[in-house]
Amino acid sequence: MDLSPAEQLAHSTVRIECDLLGSGLGTGTGFFYSLNKKEDQHVPVIITNKHVIEGASKGRFILTLQDSDGGPKVGANHRFEIDNFQSFWRSHPDMSVDLCAMPLAPLLRLAEQQGKQFFYVTFDKSLIPTTSEINDMMGMEKITMVGYPNGLWDRVNNLPIFRRGVLASDYKRDWNGKKEFLIDAACFPGSSGSPVMLFDIGSYQSKKGNFFGSSRIKLLGVLYAGPQHTVEGEIKIVMVPTQQKAVAIAEIPNNLGIIIKSERLIDFEGIFA
Repeated sequence: MDLSPAEQLAHSTVRIECDLLGSGLGTGTGFFYSLNKKEDQHVPVIITNKHVIEGASKGRFILTLQDSDGGPKVGANHRFEIDNFQSFWRSHPDMSVDLCAMPLAPLLRLAEQQGKQFFYVTFDKSLIPTTSEINDMMGMEKITMVGYPNGLWDRVNNLPIFRRGVLASDYKRDWNGKKEFLIDAACFPGSSGSPVMLFDIGSYQSKKGNFFGSSRIKLLGVLYAGPQHTVEGEIKIVMVPTQQKAVAIAEIPNNLGIIIKSERLIDFEGIFA
C-alpha cells in the first residue's frame, strides 16, 4: 500500500445519512478516531456532532472494502443501515460539548462474519497539537476541512470533498472562553462533524519565521456551528444544519465556522473499554 497523505486523509471520514423522526433526511460528516491507543491495541470509533444524529430513527453509512494488499479497494463498498441509530452513540462527558462517538467494533465483527474487511484511516491523540506546537503557530494558518457539504460526495468511489480556508481566530486563545476557534471557510449543511486540519505537505513556516522542510499534519478540531445572518440582517449562531429545507426567512452562512478544539477528544478516553 503506497498512499499519499492526501489519499490517506480521504479515507479518514464517513458520510452519515439519517432518517429523522417524523420526517426528513439529514446528512453529516463523521471521522475515524482511535481511543485508548497503546502499542497495537486501540478502540476505533466514529466521531461526529450530537446534533447530526439527534432524533435519527435510522442511520446509514458506507465503508470501503480492503484489498488483498491491505489498501483501499476503491469503488468496492459495503452499505450499513442501522435502526434506532441514535442509541449507538455515546455523548461527550461534558453535555455542553457537541460531540459524540460510536464504536466500530460491532460493525467490524459483523463484517468479519461475512468475510469482509474495511479500509479506513484513524486519527489519534498523537495528531492533537501539543502546547509547544500551538505556541509555534504564526496565526492565519491555512486549514483543510474534509467532509460532505450539502451531502455531496463521490458516491461511486465513496470519497469526500476537501475544502481549504484559514484560521479566523488565534488558535492559542479560546474563542469566547470556550475550547473553540473560528475558521474562514465555506461551511454548508452536511459539513457538521468535519475534521479541520493543519495539512502542510512539504514545508511550513513557524511563528519565528523559520521555514521547515518537513510536512505538518495536525488535527485542530471538529466543525459544529457557524454564524448566519437573515435577509433582514439579524446575526445568529446556529448549528451547521444537517438538512436543507425551505424556510420563510432565508438564513445565509457568512463563511465562518466555529470549531471544537481537538483536545476535547481526549475526554472520550476510557469511556469505551
